[in-house]
Amino acid sequence: MTIADKTVLITGASSGIGEATARLLAGKGANVVLGARRADRLEKIVKGITEAGGRAESKVLDVTKRQSNEDFVSFAKDRFGQVDVMFLNAGLMPNSPLSALHVDEWERTVDVNLNGVLYGIAAALPEFVEQRRGQFIATSSVAGLKAYPGGAVYGATKWALRDLMEVLRMESAQEGTHIRTATIYPAAIQTELLDTISDERTLEDMNQTYDRYQISPERVARVVSFAIDQPEDTDVAEFTVGPTIQPW
Repeated sequence: MTIADKTVLITGASSGIGEATARLLAGKGANVVLGARRADRLEKIVKGITEAGGRAESKVLDVTKRQSNEDFVSFAKDRFGQVDVMFLNAGLMPNSPLSALHVDEWERTVDVNLNGVLYGIAAALPEFVEQRRGQFIATSSVAGLKAYPGGAVYGATKWALRDLMEVLRMESAQEGTHIRTATIYPAAIQTELLDTISDERTLEDMNQTYDRYQISPERVARVVSFAIDQPEDTDVAEFTVGPTIQPW
């Protein structure tokens, strides 16, 4: 079973990597289900996909709410009869020095980047266990591999995903449920992540980096497609992807 006819759920699908992935996979014959908070944006993307001959649905999703994740998975199953892939892509990056004490932003970052992934796993995992197949793909970051000033809390959530996804893979292998996992570590990609940075100095520095290096989110979408398209008996666990000219 390759990409065609698989049902792929995508969080954070209203822009950037999520949107690009939805468009690419729909073009390859997948049933894509888009989730995010901005209903108007989701509807516009779905319309574009369906007008191009693809199959797509959308549902408003708040990844920080467990029930919202469960409703999202149920919606996808009702529409397409199955759930094959959960792309846990929603995230934000309100970077700042720890000394700035943007504690509210720290809490929001943990809620979206870590709890949002956990709730997504909790919602889809019973389906995958019952059918004895499925795939979780998570968007981490190069900040989940390398530390840098200003990125402590964001990086901590992304480092956590590496362990979470690897343990999920290992436990599935032990339990014989045949669930695949893949974690993606993007560098400078054209997304809305910088819009969440309120610290002026940090934003200035990040804008300079992204203006110099950033590449299209379609580049990450192609990696997601590659991971999904592997045979069911093959797991490709980790990908680091970014601009050729960026030293990361």
